[in-house]
Amino acid sequence: MFDSPIFQLTIELIIGFFALFLITKVTRKSQINQITPFDFISAIVLGELLGNAIYDEKTSIWFILYALMLWGTLMYIIEFITQKFKGTRKFLEGEPAIIVRNGQIDYKVMKKEKFDINELLSLLRQKDVFSIREIEYAILEQSGNISVLKKYQYMTPTTEDLNLVFKSICLPTTLVLDGEVLTEHLYKIGYDEKWLRNEIDRFGINKIEDVFYADWKQDEGIHVIPRNKTKYL
Repeated sequence: MFDSPIFQLTIELIIGFFALFLITKVTRKSQINQITPFDFISAIVLGELLGNAIYDEKTSIWFILYALMLWGTLMYIIEFITQKFKGTRKFLEGEPAIIVRNGQIDYKVMKKEKFDINELLSLLRQKDVFSIREIEYAILEQSGNISVLKKYQYMTPTTEDLNLVFKSICLPTTLVLDGEVLTEHLYKIGYDEKWLRNEIDRFGINKIEDVFYADWKQDEGIHVIPRNKTKYL
């Protein structure tokens, strides 16, 4: 049994899983859209190392485990250096590049970053910008994303611009998810299930099980979505 391929594969997967989990917990916790090219390549290498241990019978899992830990240690050292010594960040992580300055495209920067106009337009559209005339500044981040500062006339007006009365922002609290009452959330806002049932009755719903979603906001009260909206119209 212990010599069977299934048992060996199970052991290798378990060891590899926890090794990768440990490495990702110790090293950077960036989101996918925040990782640098080096982070991306490092993740591929880690996956490849583990894959070799699983599919290559000649490669011992302990050999691969050592390689994973060594690679993870090197990643941690690089992260430590960039955190401890600010002067190394430009070399190790790169730096943002201003590709649109004062409404004008900086072609030298684009050439240096190996960035073409089609890529720029594509990234701008993802920021809801469909013309370069709308931009005052555009910055290419280390992760490959783009940050945009629009010209004043194309900015979304703020409450202050429109001279509107200031209102405090209230965070909604989820009370029901898929027919299940989140009791802890309900008590946190100072109500109980009796109050919740009375509120749901106002929407023509007799059972909490028939509520797909419900939340509560201090400034707006309760909002209820039934499982089958047409049933309660």
